[in-house]
Amino acid sequence: GHVVRNWKVRWFVLLQDKLLYYKIEGGKKEPSPKGRILLDGCTITCPCLEYENRPLLIKLKTKTNTDYFLECCSREERDSWALDITGAIHAGHPVQVQELHRMKNSFKLLENISLHHIVERMCDSSTGIKLTHNLEQGNRYKATFTGSSLVDWLISNSFAVSRFEAVTLASMLLEENFIKPVGARSTEATRYSDLSEQFLDDSTALYMFAESSKKNISSREELQFNISELSGTVVKQGFLVKQGHKRKNWKVRRFVLRADPAFLHYYDPTKEENRPVGGFSLRGCLISALEDNGVPAGVKGNVQGNLFKIITKNDIHYYIQASSKAERAQWIEAIKPLT
Repeated sequence: GHVVRNWKVRWFVLLQDKLLYYKIEGGKKEPSPKGRILLDGCTITCPCLEYENRPLLIKLKTKTNTDYFLECCSREERDSWALDITGAIHAGHPVQVQELHRMKNSFKLLENISLHHIVERMCDSSTGIKLTHNLEQGNRYKATFTGSSLVDWLISNSFAVSRFEAVTLASMLLEENFIKPVGARSTEATRYSDLSEQFLDDSTALYMFAESSKKNISSREELQFNISELSGTVVKQGFLVKQGHKRKNWKVRRFVLRADPAFLHYYDPTKEENRPVGGFSLRGCLISALEDNGVPAGVKGNVQGNLFKIITKNDIHYYIQASSKAERAQWIEAIKPLT
């Protein structure tokens, strides 16, 4: 309401250039509209996080700077209304409508996105994600947030343009141990779901910051690399796909091969910091190509082929995918003399 700031049920009808709303009396809408919102020159905000206890809001600001807050019954309904209203706002501009639908159905994360930067923003006391006490199956969890609230926050802070994109970004935060599941709902998804379904865009799935994120740094960033390791001559570098040791998922990494001393380091291309996220000495290592007829033991997930394996002298196994057999052969040929 504009005069009394209360919330009332209204029946909405979206036309090409306006949004009508009707009063409900006796379970039926009245014949004439109670009011209308002219969409010409409107701006829409969805999700709107201005009301902490109302996560299902759409905000419309007219060209006369009047604010309307509309609350839906579910996130699916909210996002559907927001998409249709946005389409009506831009109805006279078909190129913008096409771009809107392309963004909704496509996936493209921001270039050079830094997970550390996102976590820092999430932890901000004024603009970060709101931490609350939540109940699940009789258990009370402190300082948690739901999967859906994180997706909403990522979109509202322009880190993602769609829920699919935000879920993918949240999954990266989960995989890199910035956040962790809390309670049965989210924990079971992590254990038993496919990698693409481990993070839940769900208002009953709970998460919290991992211990390492409380300092806005991950345990991996705390890895200290000896300066001498990184002082060798760069022999070869390029992008390869590496299997993780903990979750057994596959991630693109930029590998840098150095000689004198002989080390192989790998970097996360999504992070701004030019420091390795891992690496090892090549002295005493064994390297071999893996045949493409079947998935070897120890390898899980999406395997496209062109695999090779490096076993360190400490018996740590690294499984790596190249983009082609020729590229795999080039890497093996470059690494072997340094072992």
